[in-house]
Amino acid sequence: MRIHCKVVVIALCFGVVLLFYFWGGNVADGPLQKEVAVEGSRNSLSSSVKRDHDVGSKLVRRSPTVPGVRSEDLPKGRKNANKVIKRGGNVKAKSKTGRATARRPRKEEFMHLAMVACGDRVEETSTLIKSAVLFSLKKIKVHIFAEDPLIPQFKEMFRQWPGFITAKFKYNLYPITFSVGNADEWKKLFKPCAAQRLFLPVILKDVDSLLYVDTDVLFLRPMDDIWRMLKSFNSSQLAAMAPEHEIPKIGWYSRFARHPFYGISGVNSGVMLMNLTRIRSTLFKNGMIATGLSWEELLHPLYQKYKNHITWGDQDLLNIIFHYNPECLFIFPCQWNYRPDHCMYGSNCKGAEEDGVSILHGNRGVYHDEKQPAFKVVYDAIRDFPFDDNMFQSLFYPIQAKFLDTVNTLCGRIPQVFLKQIEKTMKKVFEENVIRHIRPHD
Repeated sequence: MRIHCKVVVIALCFGVVLLFYFWGGNVADGPLQKEVAVEGSRNSLSSSVKRDHDVGSKLVRRSPTVPGVRSEDLPKGRKNANKVIKRGGNVKAKSKTGRATARRPRKEEFMHLAMVACGDRVEETSTLIKSAVLFSLKKIKVHIFAEDPLIPQFKEMFRQWPGFITAKFKYNLYPITFSVGNADEWKKLFKPCAAQRLFLPVILKDVDSLLYVDTDVLFLRPMDDIWRMLKSFNSSQLAAMAPEHEIPKIGWYSRFARHPFYGISGVNSGVMLMNLTRIRSTLFKNGMIATGLSWEELLHPLYQKYKNHITWGDQDLLNIIFHYNPECLFIFPCQWNYRPDHCMYGSNCKGAEEDGVSILHGNRGVYHDEKQPAFKVVYDAIRDFPFDDNMFQSLFYPIQAKFLDTVNTLCGRIPQVFLKQIEKTMKKVFEENVIRHIRPHD
């Protein structure tokens, strides 16, 4: 009996010990099991998200939509895929917040170039546009204001130009229109239709900035370079022109003008860079009334006041406007509007001597007579250049060779002035269009 009782007591003690052991073990293991459970749920969630992402990605690539099936009837992954596509499809980047962002197509930027063509100016205008397109890097939008009979001629001319050239520019053709005053009077103000340039801010309401040039202008370097001058304007400047002359004592305005003009020698409007937005929003001082007038309000009263005193038409009106508003004008150097006046009285454009001519302005009809053969050599070479030929071989070298026949003339004695920028420009265009696009071998 005693032995039996001892066995029972020992068994009870052993049971109590086991009970404490297992109870203590379970308490100690509790937090660890919770951590394992949490980690397991995280892995499970991560795998689930990954699966949904993979499914969605595959659906984006393979099947954007299912015709005739509503999105709410699709599996969750496909719903998400359709949502992504509806938001813009081409998701290639993530923002800092981690959200997918659709890459918007970049708006194509153009430089805007305008000219006015009347009478027999189709060939001259064609050569001007050709020089701009050949040498420029960015695309150009050309605004041509022309008499009605010339419009079909321009369309036919551009139709015949090769596709790789017409891909570099777009063009718009406009009739000759004057928003105020007598149209016939404006048209006959100076050269045929030249006064049209005064109305560009009024007509081209959707254009922010623009380079106006006369049709007897040729680009000898990229238009991109003068276009960048818009960024040099201060807060009050809204247009840019070159001086009419560098030496006041032999300049026309300083000797003969019977009306106000800009500065000490006036400005030449054959090359005019304009911020049209600023012009439209500015009230101009005018010498007629105490309050300012908008550009459109100013033109006709100004013409009526000075019409018996102006010789150079619209250029004189621009000189009058900027005489009263000098803070609105940016002056660029003479090499951006190089004319026979800069070499026929001796070389008086230092910028051209140092850097070469950037824009050649063949006024006085020098492209079409033998008075200044250096100007005519450049014009003829650009006019006759075949678009698909090598520019060095078929443009630069012929100009260089023909200049030998002009060295005894007033402007031909400084050939480097005409040739320096042409050579630089051809190298720049070659590097931009050829070398830049050649990928190195792996």
